Amino acid sequence: MYYPTAHPWTEDETLAQHLERRGVGRREFLEFCSSMAAVLGLGSLAAPKVAQAMQTQRRPSVIWLQLQECTGCVESVLRTSEPTIGDLVLDLVSLDYQHTLMAGAGTAVETAKQDAMAANEGGYVLIVTGSVPLAEDGIYCTIGGRTAKEIVEEGARGAAAVIAVGACAHFGSVQSARPNPTGAVGIRDVITDKPVLNIAGCPPLGDVVTATVVHFLTFGRLPAVDGEGRPLFAYGSRIHDQCSRRAHFDAGQYVTVFDDEAARKGWCLYKVGCKGPATFSPCPIFQWNTRTNWPIGAGHPCIGCTEPHFWDTMTPFYDRLPDVGGFGIENKVDLIGAAAAIGATAGVVAHAAVTGVQNRRKRRDLPIVEAGTVKQEEDNNG
Repeated sequence: MYYPTAHPWTEDETLAQHLERRGVGRREFLEFCSSMAAVLGLGSLAAPKVAQAMQTQRRPSVIWLQLQECTGCVESVLRTSEPTIGDLVLDLVSLDYQHTLMAGAGTAVETAKQDAMAANEGGYVLIVTGSVPLAEDGIYCTIGGRTAKEIVEEGARGAAAVIAVGACAHFGSVQSARPNPTGAVGIRDVITDKPVLNIAGCPPLGDVVTATVVHFLTFGRLPAVDGEGRPLFAYGSRIHDQCSRRAHFDAGQYVTVFDDEAARKGWCLYKVGCKGPATFSPCPIFQWNTRTNWPIGAGHPCIGCTEPHFWDTMTPFYDRLPDVGGFGIENKVDLIGAAAAIGATAGVVAHAAVTGVQNRRKRRDLPIVEAGTVKQEEDNNG
């Protein structure tokens, strides 16, 4: 463990023993397990299973590699204003290598990484942030004289699970944007002999990282994923369908200029470039900084950073997407009324036409009588 902790583990200590020694009560632990079950979409009935698996768990080894990236993903996972689920899990895994957080440097820590991988072969979790440059034999990212490709391939060989954290590790992010001078690719393009789970985002939400690790520790496998390798419990729904401003979209109430009156009222940001309708992410649910807020909540449109190659496909960021289907109640009520009136008029005309045809048919089928006969019948009826 290379980052400071006030609660060092003892050898062969289980999580239950460690928490008890720290003064964490059973109720608090069960609340943590319940929250993890909820985040994973497993329901409250799964909380006991999570608790059983977690409390008997011995501290797993985690090797965290940082390759071609900006360290924003690490900051997202670690930076919190109070103890959170993320803090708890990071304190409960043996983070045996993470060069941003390690106190040491150079040969000593590289040796420690090799020792940790050898001691936990087949059982450690490999977390990777950053892309892998392939151009010119990978010279654009080297650590200790070795290329990123060589390092990640070595780390993946003995890993029980490989988790790619952030847009750079997912598909290469800004480094792989056209013209991609370093030949940057995501981890799945390099590690092809075992599943790689992608926790997308630039940066991703720390709670998704935490929940994924808890799922692996509970069930011994990674959670179900979509076609992009993203966990479905987090990336199964579009931002647009969960957005707090969705009602304004449906009402045709849009911000058209930043800081206009509509923006101050919290109206929909679609017309100033929001990519929420094309983006799958749990940002509206998990939010950021201990659920304080999220970009759209703060008044900035989504840029689609959880989607593959968003630097190429979602830019310019402040241009609107092609028309997205909606039902603008406020802006279109006059058109709806006109359409309804046209429909009603058409119905009246059609009814009149049918009635006229029916009447003509009736008149055609009536017997022909003399006028005097009709007059006589009227007189007889009074």
